[in-house]
Amino acid sequence: MAARTSARIADERITDHLAATDITLQGVLDALTDPVRRAIVQQLAAAEEDVVCGAFDIEVTASTRTHHFKVLRQAGIIWQHYEGTLKMNTLRRDDLERAFPGLLDAIIDAADREVGRA
Repeated sequence: MAARTSARIADERITDHLAATDITLQGVLDALTDPVRRAIVQQLAAAEEDVVCGAFDIEVTASTRTHHFKVLRQAGIIWQHYEGTLKMNTLRRDDLERAFPGLLDAIIDAADREVGRA
C-alpha cells in the first residue's frame, strides 16, 4: 500500500487536506458520526491499497458520496489524490495514530461489531 503522510505533497487539484498537526478530536468524531462515513473508513482500513471513490460498497448517490469523502478529507481522516482521472483514497492511519493513539482502531472495531449485530 502506498502510505500517505502529512509530509507527502498533496495533489494540486485537492487543496483542502489538513496538516497532521491540525487534526482535532472533535473533527474526527464529528466526521465519524455518520454510518456511511464509518463504512468508508472500515473499507479503507481493510484495503491493501488505495481505493478509487467508485469502488466503495455504499448505497448513496454520486453527489452524496462526494460529500462524504469531502467531510472525511477535511477532518484529516483520509488523503485523496488522482491517478490519471481516478480519485484515490487512503486512510491517514499514521497521522491519526500519532494524534489519538488507539482511537481509529477502537472506532473501526466498534463499527465492525455494530455491522455484525445488524
